[in-house]
Amino acid sequence: MTTKHQENQVLEASHTKVTPPPLYTVVLLNDDFTPMDFVIQVLEKFFSKNREQATQIMLKVHVEGRGVCGVYPRDIAATKVDQVTAFARENQHPLACVMEEN
Repeated sequence: MTTKHQENQVLEASHTKVTPPPLYTVVLLNDDFTPMDFVIQVLEKFFSKNREQATQIMLKVHVEGRGVCGVYPRDIAATKVDQVTAFARENQHPLACVMEEN
């Protein structure tokens, strides 16, 4: 039995471009019933905002009708929307939280 060995053979790694997953913006929408303090609590609890950041986003929601909470991959954004919606309903508030593809 004869075995052939190829000496000095160099294997080159092929490079494939991996595109990053699409990101989604999580947005809170204004309503006339959810208290401002509750919106601040949501931003602190689910989006790790400090009091000042949460207050700024809450004011944007109040004045402009919507405020950006953060930008995440789809699964994380969807989970945050579900968590906020469930928390709002548990506390009997109609706060709307949506995600939009960037």
